[in-house]
Amino acid sequence: MRTSRASRLAFRGPVTPVEYTPPVGYGLDLEVYPESVLRRRAQSVDLSGVERIEFHCLIHVTAGRYRHMVDFEFLDCAAGSLVVLQPGQVHRFGNMTGWKGWLLVFRSEFLQPGEVRIPIGELELFRQVEALPTRLHTAGIVRQAVTESIERMAEDAKRRVAAPAVNALLRSQLHALLIRLYLAGENASREERIEPMVLQRFRRYRTTVEREYPRWHSVAQYAQHLGCSEKSLSRATTEVADMSAKAFLTNRIVLEAKRLLAHTLTPVASIGDRLGFDEATNFVKFFRRETGTTPGAFRTRHAGG
Repeated sequence: MRTSRASRLAFRGPVTPVEYTPPVGYGLDLEVYPESVLRRRAQSVDLSGVERIEFHCLIHVTAGRYRHMVDFEFLDCAAGSLVVLQPGQVHRFGNMTGWKGWLLVFRSEFLQPGEVRIPIGELELFRQVEALPTRLHTAGIVRQAVTESIERMAEDAKRRVAAPAVNALLRSQLHALLIRLYLAGENASREERIEPMVLQRFRRYRTTVEREYPRWHSVAQYAQHLGCSEKSLSRATTEVADMSAKAFLTNRIVLEAKRLLAHTLTPVASIGDRLGFDEATNFVKFFRRETGTTPGAFRTRHAGG
């Protein structure tokens, strides 16, 4: 993992925008290593600060207890727990001792085989990855299978053969692991009971919100783009996510506002402009209505991560 050299935001204090770049000479597009390697890296690189990642990272705890911060929430993990980090999330590593486990790092593009030409966001597997909870607990045969899968990938990553062949093998194993995690989560059993058309509509909405929330603040804009009515879109969102389409959109805007306020030095007015508000006062009113506090007060309370 390396710090991005180009960023449009002025990040405060220890926060660091990070993009994934494999170690020099590694040659593969997926990195898997035990927590002992993370601990060793922490001796030469400060990993105690807040990072905004641009890749996927799985942290699998196999023994002990570990605590990780993701988007203002502290996650307590025991043996069998997985922390699932998605691109764009803000996180901070926790205790470096007192636990054992594995880290698995890859970019979204790695999910897509080279011969596939459809957009990554339209891959069913990618949508399943998006649906994974930030913390997932496994037990019994599922936990054993997950651990064995990661250990097998770690061994295969050491193979002294052509990188394209190993990448293909690791991609196949990653697909199987992610599908297993998806099936182990609550979302899988719930989504099985939802009409496919409704589920597809929500997934398309979720993907579009992630792309357009800084510009589109009205559910009507999304409904028009997706070719459905506002009512049907909200019904689909409620059935899958237990909230209205408007609440889903609002939550995403609020989360980004919180990230920028807590982890950057960007002026409040500029944050409002970045998030699509034509006037700073409108952004302040929106933020106060949704959070019960002003942007300035929130920034002060969370200064330094």
